Amino acid sequence: MVVASLTLGAIVGVVLSGAFLYFEVGRYAVPQVPVTLFDERKVLFAYTAGLFVGIPLAIAFILFELSMGNGALVSALLFLALLVIGDEVAQWALLRTRYWGREPARPFYATAFRAAVGGIISLALISQYLSNPTITADGTALVVLESMAVVALQVAGSFLSLPASASGDRIGGSAVAGAVFSTVGFFLLGIGYIGGEVTAYVGALVALLGAFLVYRRLRHILASVPAPASGPKPPEPETPLAYGRTEGSLPSSNEKPPRGDD
Repeated sequence: MVVASLTLGAIVGVVLSGAFLYFEVGRYAVPQVPVTLFDERKVLFAYTAGLFVGIPLAIAFILFELSMGNGALVSALLFLALLVIGDEVAQWALLRTRYWGREPARPFYATAFRAAVGGIISLALISQYLSNPTITADGTALVVLESMAVVALQVAGSFLSLPASASGDRIGGSAVAGAVFSTVGFFLLGIGYIGGEVTAYVGALVALLGAFLVYRRLRHILASVPAPASGPKPPEPETPLAYGRTEGSLPSSNEKPPRGDD
């Protein structure tokens, strides 16, 4: 049963996060655009890194939900803080590395990283539900809705956590803005343990709708990433290359090379 729940959770988590990368990030790759706006290998590696980083963050999320279910609000807020701060620190560290943080395509790598984190949290969420002895259609629909909201919160939060652009077309982008947004969104996902199933549905729908609106408002960040410059074509040499010899040692076009018996 544990293996089956983990497998189904992994399928849903990968499908949700992978679908975002395929449809949204893929919109800015060839052949949808003339030139791919990002390094595809770096996007893949950022997604892979998010899968590993998402494991401790998923544990924090599950402990937050369990604390909410037990009525331990102080512990719930503590685990929620660990989840949100871990999200922001991980994205901050990712974008400070030489590999991901030295080019304009940073938003693509940040959102791929956070989408993978959301996929792992969705895996934990679904696996926890499927481990219960009683599984209902309403409960299954609720946990799938919450999984969609988790991935959406992670993706939208990644945009809010990016610093404001130098052109001034977006203001207020910072880790604080992303943390506040994620805190409210994840808390909405946990109020169902206090108010019941109807409250859980309302909280998940509000969180999903809020994440969708934020993402829709900030998705232009990806489109504004400049295409990588190919650079000017190097000029062709007018004279034969020296290949390590000095220029004076090259024979001119009117001079015959010396023979060995001269």
